[in-house]
Amino acid sequence: MRSIGTRLAAWYALAATVTLACLFVVGYQLLQSYLIHGLDLLNAAEFEQIRARLGPDYKTLTSEVINQRIRETTEYASVLFYIDIHSEQHGTVFYSSNLQGRAIPDIPGKHTYDAAIAGVGELRVAEFVLPPFDVTIATSASQVRKVMEGYIEVCSALLAAMLVVSVIIGFGLSRLALKPVRLIRETANRIRSDNLSERIPVGQVRDEISELARLLNQMFDRLEYSFNQIRRFTAEASHELKTPLSLVRLQAEKLLVAGDLSAAHEDAVQMQLEELARLNRIIEELLFLSRAEARVITLDLKPLDPERFLHGFAQDARVLAEHHGRQFVLTREGEGTVAFEDKRVRQVLLNLLANAVDASPRDGVITLRSSLAAGLWRVSVEDQGPGVPGEQRERIFERFVRLDNRGGDDKGSGLGLAICRSIIELHHGRIWAESGADGRGLRVVFEIPATQIAVDTTKGPAEKTRPAPELA
Repeated sequence: MRSIGTRLAAWYALAATVTLACLFVVGYQLLQSYLIHGLDLLNAAEFEQIRARLGPDYKTLTSEVINQRIRETTEYASVLFYIDIHSEQHGTVFYSSNLQGRAIPDIPGKHTYDAAIAGVGELRVAEFVLPPFDVTIATSASQVRKVMEGYIEVCSALLAAMLVVSVIIGFGLSRLALKPVRLIRETANRIRSDNLSERIPVGQVRDEISELARLLNQMFDRLEYSFNQIRRFTAEASHELKTPLSLVRLQAEKLLVAGDLSAAHEDAVQMQLEELARLNRIIEELLFLSRAEARVITLDLKPLDPERFLHGFAQDARVLAEHHGRQFVLTREGEGTVAFEDKRVRQVLLNLLANAVDASPRDGVITLRSSLAAGLWRVSVEDQGPGVPGEQRERIFERFVRLDNRGGDDKGSGLGLAICRSIIELHHGRIWAESGADGRGLRVVFEIPATQIAVDTTKGPAEKTRPAPELA
């Protein structure tokens, strides 16, 4: 049982059932003792009735008179009692006819005890002394046994009912007791890098749960502060690097324009310019990610027709794929409009297409699928490359993550898919990776709600949409 609620319910049901079972066992012993004591009192009452019937002068009576008086007294109760009166001098004075010639067992040293007679059944026996006679009176204990068997049946039914009821109550109590824990889990799950300001509600009652919530809130405070410091450093460092990089690029271009360099030096300067351009692109990407995570980018959302948008994109995508010796296929399903910024989504598709081109073998097929249904616009880009292991598919959307088994060149910055995720999340959508058809290749899928409001898409100060960095 992996759920704490299930374990709590099971423990509660077990504790309640075992407690009730213990009470039933104790009740069984008490009830049995009470009923047997009742039989002892019944035997004692019968003895007192016999002694009263014999009178104070019973010692002077003959055996025949004693037998007659006792029989007159016990005849009406012959079904209840089994009586044997004897003495050493006179032998057996009275013997109940319902014993049918059988003797009542005698246990030396005990005055009350249980016995059993074949053909008669279980008996509760009591021995009394009426000098010079020994009086043995027994009564049937079968009714006690039947009562106890009925008690066991009732207790078994109650235990079964108790188990069912306690399980139901246990689940209810566990859900009620764990409600703060579920609230903590849901809130903590919502707190991500793009939502670090939310905190777990803390109740007025000071208990272990509230203390845990306070500790988690303190941890989130430290995380938010650390994230803000990292974002601030990334934004400031990226901004500060742009100016010196521009100066270095200008100086390198001046050297090329002057024409005073040898061929080897000219190639070296040309390589420097390429690397400077790549470094400048990385800086632009970092700045974009910082603004996206800080929610200071306002998208220009407009209701557009995905079919017309993809038709225009497919023309460029087919040219790019064929240039690298790959095939491009587009399939579309569904009609309608979706509120999105075409420039941003185009960048996402171009990045996914570029990754698919690099991963696919020559003459491989890259498939772009689009479907609009159930209020969602779903787009996927699938290649026929080596694919990505399942445990790595979430990591590829992190910053600076590049996998060696995907093939292609190694000129990317490792920020492309992270930017794709930021753009899709700005559209209130989601993006993920999965294996391609028949387990081959990689399929990257994103979904965007088909209907959404094109305003108030940020949390915090907004800035106008500016050209996003060229994705690598």
